[in-house]
Amino acid sequence: MPDRSLKVRVRSAKGRRLSSTRWLERQLNDPYVQRARKEGYRSRAAYKLLEIDARLHLLRRGMRVLDLGSAPGGWAQVAARRGARVVGVDLLPVEPLAGASFLRGDVFDPALEGRIEAALAGRADLILSDLAASATGQRAVDRLRAEALGDLVLDLVPRFLADGGAVLIKLVRGAENGVAARARASFGRVRLLRPEATRKESSEIYLVAERYKGGEAPAAAGPADHV
Repeated sequence: MPDRSLKVRVRSAKGRRLSSTRWLERQLNDPYVQRARKEGYRSRAAYKLLEIDARLHLLRRGMRVLDLGSAPGGWAQVAARRGARVVGVDLLPVEPLAGASFLRGDVFDPALEGRIEAALAGRADLILSDLAASATGQRAVDRLRAEALGDLVLDLVPRFLADGGAVLIKLVRGAENGVAARARASFGRVRLLRPEATRKESSEIYLVAERYKGGEAPAAAGPADHV
């Protein structure tokens, strides 16, 4: 882990907003950003997936992985390095990556479904979703938007996920209970995690649903287990 005591200070510059200066300073001092550069990962988000996989063993060689919101490709890198066959989807372009193919477009656009199926060449064993709605700064609104996005990901499960498969969805605190309750109806186990690589000021929380039973995912009662 990089030495946190060697903090870099960034001076404000003409034409640069204060928020941009703070963001740059945070990036330069983020140990996971430094580690990603050293180890060749495209984003610090790779370490969140690495930590989750170390605990739950979601990834395995030869499996099919559908990576939603894949840019810039950090999660796809982790999965590909574990020997998975990855299909990533994002509105933004993603640089080529060995072991992965990327589609540009809106994953919720029905017109893209056929291309995803063709690229997967079968159903996915694992769906990863690092999708995030644009933050408004209003907690109630952001929670509702995150919950709605999580529900949209679950809507894709019957179309793309193989029986027995798993899904990993990024949410924000306050949005997890509704999405977890719905997921519990179609999965054998639903858990919530907050990796150490998550920034302290972030409200992110990750839902992992395993052992997909097949069928739709209707609303269901019951809390998720925090691990």
